[in-house]
Amino acid sequence: MKWISPYLFFQGNCEEAITFYKNCLGGELAVQRFGDTEMPVEESYKDKIMHAELTIGDLKIMFSDGAPHKEITSGDNIQLNLGFDDEEELEKVFKKLAEGGTITMPLEVTFWQAKFGMLVDKFGVRWMVNCSLKDPS
Repeated sequence: MKWISPYLFFQGNCEEAITFYKNCLGGELAVQRFGDTEMPVEESYKDKIMHAELTIGDLKIMFSDGAPHKEITSGDNIQLNLGFDDEEELEKVFKKLAEGGTITMPLEVTFWQAKFGMLVDKFGVRWMVNCSLKDPS
């Protein structure tokens, strides 16, 4: 495993939240909006945050407004995101974490050129796994 990072989800007010956290914690902020991606969303959602990263030294917090059709509930708005540089290790860890749990998004190649999947483990912890692909084919 290369890194682990908390991923925080918000119900349409992600921009306000990341501004607040950057003001509190400092660091460098990178933002990608839904309208900047290939993800099909309604016009009213294109300006919402698809993915943002606040980097503070070696630490990183990730943020999103989440999918427009998914309601965010306080308490389930945080996931742990695992980053890998080895696809085999990603698949092995994903399979182990999924034992007794529920896969909410099977491992698949994404438009950001990574293998990605999501699950809820048997203890109710939400996980995302991500491995950048050198050759996305």
